Formats: sequence, C-alpha cells, structure tokens
Amino acid sequence: MLNNEQLLQSIENYLAQTDFPAEPELLYAPIGYSLAGGGKRLRPMLLALACGIFSDDIQQALPAAAAVEVFHNFTLLHDDIMDNAAMRRGKPSVYAKWGQNVAILSGDAMLICAYRLLGAIQPRFLPQVLAVFNTMALEVCEGQQYDMDFETKSKVSVVEYMHMIELKTSVLLAGAVVIGATLGGASEEECRKLRRFAIELGLAFQLQDDLLDSYGDERLGKAIGGDILEGKKTYLMITAMSHADEPTREVLRSTYRNASLSDREKIDTVKAIYDRLDIPRLTEQQISVRFERALSILDTLSVGAERTRQMREFAAGLMGRKH
Repeated sequence: MLNNEQLLQSIENYLAQTDFPAEPELLYAPIGYSLAGGGKRLRPMLLALACGIFSDDIQQALPAAAAVEVFHNFTLLHDDIMDNAAMRRGKPSVYAKWGQNVAILSGDAMLICAYRLLGAIQPRFLPQVLAVFNTMALEVCEGQQYDMDFETKSKVSVVEYMHMIELKTSVLLAGAVVIGATLGGASEEECRKLRRFAIELGLAFQLQDDLLDSYGDERLGKAIGGDILEGKKTYLMITAMSHADEPTREVLRSTYRNASLSDREKIDTVKAIYDRLDIPRLTEQQISVRFERALSILDTLSVGAERTRQMREFAAGLMGRKH
C-alpha cells in the first residue's frame, strides 16, 4: 500500500486531472481556483485510508475521494458568501475575487461535479455510497443552519454546540470514511464503528481549531483572536459562559462590541477571563477525551493493527500529536 505522502500525491494528481471545460470561464475558472487552493485534503485522505484498511486497491477509491473533496470545496464557496469572507486559505475567496453571483453558480456546478465523480465508482457500490453521500450532504447543511442560528441566539449550551459541530464538521469526515470502507469491502458493523471514529476525530479537530484561534501561534499563518473579535459562540466562549458569574458573563457578551477598546484589548480581556476560569485546560481535556476515544475505536475493528496503522498516524498528525 502507498504511504500517506504517496496517497496524498495520488489524490492531488487525480484532482488535477479532473476535466473542467474552459468555457464559460466564469463558471469553471473559480472551480479550478478553489481546488488548487490545497488545504489538508483531510476528507479524501480519510476516505482513501479507510478503504486501505480493508483493501489493497486504493485506486478504486480515488473518484469518491475526489467527489468528497469537490463537495467540501463547494460548501466553502457558499460559506464564504454567508460569512462575507474575503480570504480563504491565505488568498482571496472566490466570493471576493469574482463576486457573489459567480460564487453561487460555481458552487452549484461543483456540487453537480461531485455527483458526476461518484458515477465513476463500481456500480455495485453506487446505491450504498449515494445513500451515505446524500445523508452526509444534508447534515452538513443542517449544521451550517444551526451555526447561523447561534449568531442570534442569546444562549447556546455546550450540548447544542457539540451537536452543531458534529453536523458541520464531523459528519463530512464520517461520510468519507464510511464510503471508503464500503469501497474496501467492510461490513456494515465495521462501517458503523468507523463512522463513530470519524465523528469523535472531527469533534476533537474542531475543538482544537477553536482553541488555536485564541491560543495558537500566529506563525502558523492564522491571526489570533478572530473568533473573539466576531463574538462567535465557540466551545471556549460557551464553556466560559457556563462557569462565569453574571457580571463576567456580561463582559464576555459585550466586549467584542465595545467601540472604546482596541482589537488587542478585546482579545486580552476575553482571554484573561478564559485563563481565570481554566478554559484552555478544560478544552484540552475535552480534545484528549475525543481523540483517545477515536483511536480506541480503531482497536475494535476485525483487522490486524498493521491495517489501521496509517489511519492512526494520519489522525495523530492531524491533531499534532505523537501516537
């Protein structure tokens, strides 16, 4: 089997060879631009690795891996419109570069292209794969709607937040691994286990993203404190609200809107509260619980440990851990 670096290169090559017409340029050029943006290729890698747990024929998984990546990038085009986001992966978003109408229509075309890519998988797997893909796609939309609902909701519980990020982040990872495992010949029980693995991994990944937004390293290329400045209801904010007294809650609720404070002062004010309430440690604790739970599920599969080694290594690398 290919190692993870070779596997990633195979996915990149397959995506690069996916044909998009030259005309109309304003429909197809943004698709190529979006897919050339790189990123971790997290979802297609998980799909291919899940296939590799049960089969040595990884090539058969590439059309579905590409489909999942094209679908993911379609969601980003539309997310950037909803978020009025000017940047994506360090360069102008499609929305900023070409405008709202182009981003909407190119995104629509990407969704259709994702389904067209699925048409290249073995026909005997197509009904099952389509069922998983369709459920996954709808759940991602549900997660995005909950995320938007939270913007105007005065109080969000930790349970509600975890449900939202499960839909918005984890189910796409889960759909990818179930599709990959299906193509590899896994049983329904093994697919269920891998779905749970991906849900837990996705939750750990999103919680880590929340933590890094406030406590990460700007050398990684991401500005620190963006969530605080936007007043986003992240895991850190929601947990802090649940642990704080009412005067502190009011500070957390209002700081991002306080025009008398600079951005730096807003970030420092909120982080001082997080530190006082021990929020970073509580968040790290939750990340570790989810990540260790994910890895333990791999141990329950009916294959030898060597078959899951690459998946385990990829998951550990994703979380910046040594396992």
